[in-house]
Amino acid sequence: MSGGQMDKPTEKEKMPEGAAAAGKAQAGKAQAGKAQAGAAQAGKAQADKAQAGKAPRPGNQTSVFTKRKWTFLFTFLGAFALFAVSSIVADYNVADGFASIPKAVVWMAANFVPDERAWSRLPNILTKLFETALLAIAVTVIAALCAFFLSLFGTKTTKANPWVARAVRIVAAFFRNVPNVVWAILLLFSFGQNILTGFFALFFYTFGMLTRMFIETIDEVSSSCVEALHATGATSLQTIFQVIIPSSMPEIISWILYTIELNIRDSTLIGMLTATGIGYLFDLYYKRMDYGSASLVVISIVILVIAIELISNKIRKVIM
Repeated sequence: MSGGQMDKPTEKEKMPEGAAAAGKAQAGKAQAGKAQAGAAQAGKAQADKAQAGKAPRPGNQTSVFTKRKWTFLFTFLGAFALFAVSSIVADYNVADGFASIPKAVVWMAANFVPDERAWSRLPNILTKLFETALLAIAVTVIAALCAFFLSLFGTKTTKANPWVARAVRIVAAFFRNVPNVVWAILLLFSFGQNILTGFFALFFYTFGMLTRMFIETIDEVSSSCVEALHATGATSLQTIFQVIIPSSMPEIISWILYTIELNIRDSTLIGMLTATGIGYLFDLYYKRMDYGSASLVVISIVILVIAIELISNKIRKVIM
């Protein structure tokens, strides 16, 4: 054989090489299949874990909405049934009530319009209105000072004696739960019909309400700041002036402003009982059937309340 013939493989030598290549290809395919199967199993395992981590779905997903729907329906039906029973017991005719609204509007438009005689009484009305506003402000300020002092003994922030704190809360609840009109009626027997009766009637109710509100406000002060000052050796008085008052003052001022608005409205009703202030003028004009002057009194009160509310909102934006 020549050298060229020695280099060329025979057919028998080519066959093992082809079989080896085919085996390698099959092995590669088998490994790729195993890899895909492993990836599929891993993905399935992760999906199972995610499914297990989720809360089990209820059998009926609309059961919650169905319960709410039935709750609203039964609540509405119950309120309607209560209204119907109350109307029957009180002998109230709903149709007649709604039919009388247009007549009432026409009558008010014809009678509750300030005339020339009512405008001539405006200076006297403004004087009494100013007196009522000053009374409401004075009552609120004095009641706020007393309430703040007492609330320091009723809050948990100052770590007052538990029995003292409970007694303070009971006193505040007593004065707050007796309406100011009831206080006015009770005090009429002692002081008669004068401005002092109206002052104490407003004071007692305001004192109880503000004491309760101030206790809740001081309770919201961060206890960590108080404990930090106590840890440095600060006294209770220093803690009050350094932490409690600066932290709670915006909320306290907001409550005081809101109470002034309430007392201006309530002092009108108190004035009817004590024959003082703007309430006395309204009662006097209304009983004399001078509806034009009575309506001017009402308009003056509404304007005063709106003006004080606007001023209060301005102050709240500054301090809050």
